[in-house]
Amino acid sequence: MGYAKERGKLEKLMKIVGLNVYNEKNLAIMVDSHEKYSHTIRILKNKEPEAFTVMYTNDLQEVKDGRKAVKESETDEIRQSNFIIYRDVLLRALEKAIKATQEFV
Repeated sequence: MGYAKERGKLEKLMKIVGLNVYNEKNLAIMVDSHEKYSHTIRILKNKEPEAFTVMYTNDLQEVKDGRKAVKESETDEIRQSNFIIYRDVLLRALEKAIKATQEFV
């Protein structure tokens, strides 16, 4: 069912692994990756609902919560900490989705 295309999109988003410092540029990269992940996981959910609905509802919500925490941070120290958490949550979601697409090869 063409999972290689979506897996390739997800693998490209793994570039965020090197983002360790909060700044506007890095946040913009994270938000862009988040949006692309969201779009791709929606496509996968529509192709294979049983396998990807949980990721779409749970993992995507965790990623959204991480982004919200960064935006609502009151100090630079908290913002930096939340940025790392946001990155890690998004990376876990990406890894989980990539692994799931490999199971359909």
